[in-house]
Amino acid sequence: MDDLFSAGKLSAESDLSSKFERLRAYTETLARNLSPEDCQIQSMPDASPTKWHLAHTTWFWEAFLLPRLVEHYTPYDEMFGFLFNSYYEAVGPRHARPQRGMITRPTLSQVMAYRQAVTQRVLDELEARGGELAPPERQILLTGIAHEEQHQELILTDIKHALFQNPFPPALREDIKKIRSGDDDKWEAFDGGITTIGHAGEGFAFDNEGPQHEQLIRPFRLAKNLVTNRTVAEFIADGGYDTASLWLSDGWAVIQGESRAAPMYWLGSKSEGWQTYTFAGLADLDMDAPAVHLDFYEANAIADWLGARLPTEFEWEYAARHSDGLRDLYGEAWQWTRSDYGPYPGYKAPEGAIGEYNGKFMSNQYVLRGSSCATTPGHERVSYRNFFPAGAQWQFTGLRLARDLDG
Repeated sequence: MDDLFSAGKLSAESDLSSKFERLRAYTETLARNLSPEDCQIQSMPDASPTKWHLAHTTWFWEAFLLPRLVEHYTPYDEMFGFLFNSYYEAVGPRHARPQRGMITRPTLSQVMAYRQAVTQRVLDELEARGGELAPPERQILLTGIAHEEQHQELILTDIKHALFQNPFPPALREDIKKIRSGDDDKWEAFDGGITTIGHAGEGFAFDNEGPQHEQLIRPFRLAKNLVTNRTVAEFIADGGYDTASLWLSDGWAVIQGESRAAPMYWLGSKSEGWQTYTFAGLADLDMDAPAVHLDFYEANAIADWLGARLPTEFEWEYAARHSDGLRDLYGEAWQWTRSDYGPYPGYKAPEGAIGEYNGKFMSNQYVLRGSSCATTPGHERVSYRNFFPAGAQWQFTGLRLARDLDG
């Protein structure tokens, strides 16, 4: 594997300037093998062009940090605030998300010049302050680092979806799969009880990871390994995509409407065998690898077919804190839970525009835990709450089975 993850564990660095500089360089490393045409394409409304990610993660620093560090700060280009704002209503109007692929100007080279200018301006301001910031500005910088790390993962998942639209899907680089899961029929039991859930307050966390609160968890079992491609292939062979009783009503409507018969990126059939699209191009499906690119509906149906269920996010966090036997908690697949994405008791969104980061999305989404093979190392933690709508497939999303202890 090349230096895809060579930046690694940015959160482990104490020097803000070094952390910031490596973050910015790593984002650009992810786009290194892409052509300007690759960086322009938007393959669906949920995904964004690489060029837009490169610009948006630069605009963030201009919108939230530099105006606090520089009196009467003048943006690099006033137009960019409209083009590269994502969803911050308090900041002002913005270009429609489904039309991001239509932004042909600025060009990729102009966006890279924009990145370099803003990166240098932030570094200059940090140097002028001896590499440190007051607590409010430090928190914004750490939030911005975590924000850009999220977009690093999105660059990978969005470009994979875009390249897959080619009649002959190309190889981009060596694949990013890391560790294989084992058999998904081994279980670990947990007694449960009243436990504390949420971020402990040490180190950075997003606002949606707190406040800490107590949660009652009943005795349960959790699979030691993630569900594998082999199990999903058996689900298909057993008519899983044709059996309405396995599916939630909304999910059944989705797969019927899309004539879906297999997970995203699977090519072939149950009779002829399966291939899948990876960053290294088309490859035979690795049956022992954790299944990915499953949406919530698929994960729930597969769990039901196996006589199991999805864990709650609280069971997942409890198990992650109390077990040494669970494999692939991090670094393979985001794991769907049965928990609606909502506020913890006592949650209050931060004041100002940055308060729109998480809180306003607490509706019609499900929580995922862990991290994926595309997640920047160091970005994961036990309290992390990822969230997506039930029909999202293009992320590296899979599942870990749960059962009641008496089930």
